[in-house]
Amino acid sequence: MLKRILAAILLVLVVLAAVIGVKTFQYRPGAVAEAEPFRFEADLEGAVQALSRAVTFETVSTDMSRPDFRAFLAFLEAQYPQVHATMDRVELEPVTPLYKWQGTDPSLAPVLLAAHYDVVPVAPFSLNQWEHPPYAGAVDSEFVWGRGTLDNKGALIAIMTVAEQLIADGFTPKRTIYLSFGGDEETGGKGAEAVAAHLKAQGVELEWALDEGSFVLDKVIPGLDVPVASINLAEKGYVTMQLVATAAGGHSSMPPRETAVGKLANAVARLQDNPVPGGLTGVSAEFFDALGRHFTIEKRAIFANRWLFDPLLEGILSGSPSTDAMLRTTTAPTMLEGSPKENVLAQRAVATINFRIHPRDSVDDIEAHVRSAIDDPKIEIVVQREFASPASPVSDLSGPGYVDIEAAIRQAFGPIASVPGLTIAATDARHYAKAAKAAYRINPFQITGDDLARFHGLNERLSIENIEKGINFYAALILKQ
Repeated sequence: MLKRILAAILLVLVVLAAVIGVKTFQYRPGAVAEAEPFRFEADLEGAVQALSRAVTFETVSTDMSRPDFRAFLAFLEAQYPQVHATMDRVELEPVTPLYKWQGTDPSLAPVLLAAHYDVVPVAPFSLNQWEHPPYAGAVDSEFVWGRGTLDNKGALIAIMTVAEQLIADGFTPKRTIYLSFGGDEETGGKGAEAVAAHLKAQGVELEWALDEGSFVLDKVIPGLDVPVASINLAEKGYVTMQLVATAAGGHSSMPPRETAVGKLANAVARLQDNPVPGGLTGVSAEFFDALGRHFTIEKRAIFANRWLFDPLLEGILSGSPSTDAMLRTTTAPTMLEGSPKENVLAQRAVATINFRIHPRDSVDDIEAHVRSAIDDPKIEIVVQREFASPASPVSDLSGPGYVDIEAAIRQAFGPIASVPGLTIAATDARHYAKAAKAAYRINPFQITGDDLARFHGLNERLSIENIEKGINFYAALILKQ
């Protein structure tokens, strides 16, 4: 009897191993249309110098009264005369220019290419940690340095360089192309909202829009050696809630067993111990399914056999902040407020919690989760709905915009991996999506893990090689329209 049981177990294991092996063997990157390498003959040195000059305008959107905003728009007009002589241009508030490059075939729905030129502030105490002053626009043999090079003036200069050269070459697109350059993306994107409203008022529905959102990631994802272009189909929403606890207060020498701060701390701990449910569904599943095909065989075996390994896989992915953010709505306690003095018990203690909402969830879903996780009627939950925004719609992976963007990425960067992704922060694309059938998100620059800390951080820079690749990408994309 024992031998039969062992034989049966062995047979099951052999069959299981065979199934895992077959599924792993079949789990490979899908066939992708060949893309001929493409190089656009543009003035690269001129683009480098233009980006260097663009950096010198301190377009910090926390202070839009700065003259730099108007000066930057004047710089664009002087730098790109062919664009301004050919395209219609309107300026929408706040200081957001929208260009219209009229196409020859009115039956084709227009498309929109977007970037923003506002930047985040540089902390004064950090100035001595910059290799070059953040607004000097320093150029060396490899990089243009300064605030806004990566985020997002580099893309803007690449777009305008291509448009200027194509117009000079006598090119006119078949479909109308809009260029939108937001002036306040870093503070909410009212300019992009105005662009979407303007287009809708004109009866325009875009075929697709393309904005920032991800990059060509080189060794950024652990265990993945091949560069991967994440062409993001959607972006997370945003809501902030405050947890409020109250108590009698008094002198710190005689604290009661339950204080406002103690009640609040328990509530925050319960919330962090009970994250919003997530999982490999929807756009998250599309991202990891496409990405998993490019890993080494032992990792591919896990992705290929989710029917068996899903709990293990989700546990692994949940262990890293970057991949966990792809699986669920994230919970981030960011601010605490209590007593104004160390020897005074707080009468009111407040914790501010920021949530980035996954497309599967809504603001109401998150509020319900918070109430359930905290489960304490003594904690007041204040939802800041006036500043909340839902997750964007998920764009079509097989739509013409995705197909053209993916092909242009391969033409500019070579035979790299490409996957559909999810932008975990907020961009202007969520506003443009209101006037478009689809909105996609990628910056056509290749970055490494070292670059991640430069976003909104120290020593932001963009390589000259990336400027060239960005120009090649936008040229290849525009020539398809």
